[in-house]
Amino acid sequence: MKVIVLGGGVIGVTTAYYLARGGAEVTVIERQSSPALETSFANAGQISPGYSTPWAAPGIPLKALKWMLQRHAPFRLRPDGSLFQLRWMAMMLRNCTSARYAVNKERMMRVAEYSRDCLRQLRADTGIAYDQRTLGTLQVFRSTKQLQAAQRDIAVLEACHVPYRLLHADELPQIEPALAHARGLTGGLHLPGDETGDCHLFTTRLADIARGLGAEFLFDTTVRRLRHENLPEGQRITGAEVQTGAQGEVRRLHADQVIVALGCASRELLQALGLDLPVYPVKGYSLTAPILDAERAPRSTVLDESYKIAITRLGTRIRVGGMAELAGYDLNLNPRRRATLELVTQSLLAGAADLPAASFWTGLRPMTPDGTPILGHAPGWNNLLLNTGHGTLGWTMAAGSGKLLADLALGRRPDIRSDDLGPQRYRRAPQAALPVGQGQRSAHA
Repeated sequence: MKVIVLGGGVIGVTTAYYLARGGAEVTVIERQSSPALETSFANAGQISPGYSTPWAAPGIPLKALKWMLQRHAPFRLRPDGSLFQLRWMAMMLRNCTSARYAVNKERMMRVAEYSRDCLRQLRADTGIAYDQRTLGTLQVFRSTKQLQAAQRDIAVLEACHVPYRLLHADELPQIEPALAHARGLTGGLHLPGDETGDCHLFTTRLADIARGLGAEFLFDTTVRRLRHENLPEGQRITGAEVQTGAQGEVRRLHADQVIVALGCASRELLQALGLDLPVYPVKGYSLTAPILDAERAPRSTVLDESYKIAITRLGTRIRVGGMAELAGYDLNLNPRRRATLELVTQSLLAGAADLPAASFWTGLRPMTPDGTPILGHAPGWNNLLLNTGHGTLGWTMAAGSGKLLADLALGRRPDIRSDDLGPQRYRRAPQAALPVGQGQRSAHA
């Protein structure tokens, strides 16, 4: 079976790995010169199933309005002049109810928990190393109100059987000794099952492993269009028309299956096929700085609840990432965002890193209005599959999403329920959330 995977970020590469391992003839198309040079390049480094939570939640609209008035706010909105931005925000607002939050939360946790299991098995199978750590994530609170609000998250964690520990301020250094120097914290929530790692390093090394299994990677190559035909049983993709370089050769590639893992670029490509995916680019920022004082650097990840910023240790560096801007496809670096990242780092881990020497980066996360990625067959097409819309959780959900899509493409039954993860869910009202522990895995798993 010939399968084309569109996109060479962490989502596309993990998909290609599982396909190649399953015996498929895989070709990955990537517009950059090597894997993981866009959204996967310098993210916060968290693999956090425990924090797989929809942005669309009760109370978020009011919080967003308050954030708009703050200098170091975690959220910014700048109109991009498109009707799509307005439609996407309206869809997100419709998901800010308790009922829809429960449905979306269950879906996200299902994919994220499965993905962590897949990553651990992948690591055992391949021996891949990517500055990974398995010491969990520590969410820290700066107010008593935040500490009290954590009880709602704890209820969800208990229902999903996720281990946790709620900490008072004087207990934080037990988990992160570097926080002994921090001031103004009221407590924290530790999730020991979470992991961290360098997503870019992981993706480049996994691409090499996939090549060893027979996968082909075409870099500096863009997809001009998907070729298709109408058959009695439905519409079918026959392949892709691609071009290498700005003025390079145009080639037609045949495929039995095509998987779209283009992140924020997925929607534009698929519009030509009559598909309108609600995937909007949400801009994030990060700093990567060399460690100056190892004792003041975090052992794993510290997540600041007030600023929604994560500080992660990656080998001899720390990665500081977060924030969200709705501003279209703008990739300009805003110095005010750098100031916020530095402020949070200094307030929690003063002296840990050489911040003036840090590299400053921005990337666009492909976000859906309900938070859940779009995984599965495209409606109306019998051999076109979608693996996109992971938002801030692409690194967290990559392995599970890749395994799921490979199983679907190869005609295998997925390990987890996936019928409610495709774009069809936007055509109907959400169903009631399944009781925790039911519907999480298929009966054969």
